[in-house]
Amino acid sequence: MVDLFLDYLKLERNYSPATVKHYRDDLKEFERFFQELDLQLSWETIDSDIVRRWMEAMMDRGNVASSVNRRLSALRSFYRYALRRNLVEKDPVHGIQGPKRKRPLPQFLKEAEMDRLLDENMWTDCYKDVLARTIIVTFYETGIRISELIGLNDKDVDYINCEIKVTGKRDKQRIIPFGDELSETLISYQHRRNAEMKCESEAFFRTEKGERVTDAQVRQIVKTNLSKVSTLKKRSPHVLRHTFATAMLNHEAGLESVKKLLGHESLSTTEIYTHTTFEQLKKVYKNAHPRA
Repeated sequence: MVDLFLDYLKLERNYSPATVKHYRDDLKEFERFFQELDLQLSWETIDSDIVRRWMEAMMDRGNVASSVNRRLSALRSFYRYALRRNLVEKDPVHGIQGPKRKRPLPQFLKEAEMDRLLDENMWTDCYKDVLARTIIVTFYETGIRISELIGLNDKDVDYINCEIKVTGKRDKQRIIPFGDELSETLISYQHRRNAEMKCESEAFFRTEKGERVTDAQVRQIVKTNLSKVSTLKKRSPHVLRHTFATAMLNHEAGLESVKKLLGHESLSTTEIYTHTTFEQLKKVYKNAHPRA
């Protein structure tokens, strides 16, 4: 039965020899497993409990979720094929969910690192540095996405109510409040920008040529400056977004509030910062500044 399935993959589906070999290895491994349990078992008599025990055995041996799911996928494909050709009467894999992948811990900067990065002594008074520092402060104080920062226009910044209006995914808009520190930084930048250039652009963040900053320019600004204070492998605008969310939750902000500020559609997306993951984040964060 397995040989028929492998021939089907090779001859009808035109799978590569390497892919067919992976399927063969995964299916043979499962066959060895159920035969060691009971020599009377066969592909036709396997039930879902045997499949689950196989998954548990793989995880007990230290296989990661992606590896278990790949082998489960091979078994699922095999039984679908066998069921369609009436080689078996039931599909024991039907309805079985593979293990969920562990979501990686978000990378973020410690408060001490942010303090050093934003220290005015780290920057010159040239326009390029003023722009770069303002961009970094904006990311850190609002948690906005890079696309939202790039798309920010002068009319979106409300200094009276200390709010910015951003356009997120699928053109959904939201209002993000900001504090005095960011207000002073934005005002100072805008005065400097207007003194440096006379142009018709509505863009808030502009290059020295008066053009709206690009994705690549912002990423380079963040990467270059985060490298001065952090050894993180990832040094992107998203790291500053994670830093914002971590700081908010560490200072007792509600999960729903953080969800709205980040512009997440689902609370489950924000929950990456909670439970065990958040407790680890919180521990690291508090070690960085015991006064928190």
